[in-house]
Amino acid sequence: MPDHERRWLLDAGRTYYGLEGFSSLLWTLGFTLNLLYQVEVVGLSPFEMVLVGTAMELTCFLGEIPTGIVADLYSRRLSVVIGFAVMGTGLVLQGAVPELWAVLLAQVVWGIGYTFTSGATEAWVTDEVGEDAVRPLFTRATQIGLAMTFVGTLLAGAVALVALAVPLLVAGAGYVLLAAVLALVMPERNFSPAPREERETFAAMRRTLRDGLRQARSRRVVRTFLVVSLVLGLASEAVDRLWVPRVVAGFDLPDVPGLGQGSGMVGAFTLFALVGAAISLVVSLVVNRHAERAVANPHPNVLLAGLVGVQAAGIVGVALLASLWPVMLALWLRNAARSLAGPIEAAWLNRNVDSSSRATVLSVNSQMDAVGQVAGGPPLGALASRTSIPVALLVSAALLLPAGGLLARLRPEEAA
Repeated sequence: MPDHERRWLLDAGRTYYGLEGFSSLLWTLGFTLNLLYQVEVVGLSPFEMVLVGTAMELTCFLGEIPTGIVADLYSRRLSVVIGFAVMGTGLVLQGAVPELWAVLLAQVVWGIGYTFTSGATEAWVTDEVGEDAVRPLFTRATQIGLAMTFVGTLLAGAVALVALAVPLLVAGAGYVLLAAVLALVMPERNFSPAPREERETFAAMRRTLRDGLRQARSRRVVRTFLVVSLVLGLASEAVDRLWVPRVVAGFDLPDVPGLGQGSGMVGAFTLFALVGAAISLVVSLVVNRHAERAVANPHPNVLLAGLVGVQAAGIVGVALLASLWPVMLALWLRNAARSLAGPIEAAWLNRNVDSSSRATVLSVNSQMDAVGQVAGGPPLGALASRTSIPVALLVSAALLLPAGGLLARLRPEEAA
């Protein structure tokens, strides 16, 4: 249908704000208590918890190329609409069928849907408004997304009082509804198929990996970062998946005032999510406003090694501390250190890579982290099931030590 006949089409900027805001709300609604649902309702073991996470990571990793073809050749708008509809289907499946096979299948479905939206949303709005106008849109959309994250967390806690599956079902239905609305109102006036040489393909992925490894052989800092990203990935998947069963099995969760008797588990994990989101926001503000020197430091090896050490100490605290709130403080400390390290690592790596190969090296660095998560998650999950969750967490913490050592040993002349 011609654009002049589609009077319901919205301005691209307003559509992008709505898309980002509602997708942030729905993501938070669906995932705030998702791990608690898998532990309490589905009854997953530690190994199964990590296996579920690995299934999602692997699907996202493998699905980037085939789903990217839709956005490159046919329509960014179509890719986003398909993605949200498929993501919603995955969440509904998980909430409706509390069985391991359904949860695993739901991760695959959701991961496929996510890869349809990954990159396509940003590419769509950049095409529509232009490169010069898109940066303030990204900044404003990030702020809207953060605000909607708090709304989604509170909504998840409220509807989960009915049943832990309800947030998944509501979020899934919301994603499908969002896809239907976007199909009506999302404009796409400036799309043209990507040139062949710019399309994502498996051959392009192989070239990216080859070119990145070539950079790693010639530059010590690049080589070190690829190894560090692999190690961090190896350690992170188990921690991200096992902290919930560690808390559920190890501690009595208090009732949260105002939510009534028996609300302890839902109320406590909602509170944990709110505090975690607040800490992430504070860390982001500190980095943006008060840590410019750290980000701009041409050789922040000691700082980054220290932050890796803080992450390891936080994981040890989650494994060994005997009281609930000290365990949560240790978890938040680990997460804050990881958030703070991110922009510093990115700035350091960018400074040590040629402009012509920067995107390639950053892509390979991201792939190494994904490979680490896929490779490290199942063995650590199996270890947790055979021994205990604290043992697996301690091994995860120990895996971080070589990464800290590699960063600490880098010298300015080597990173030049």
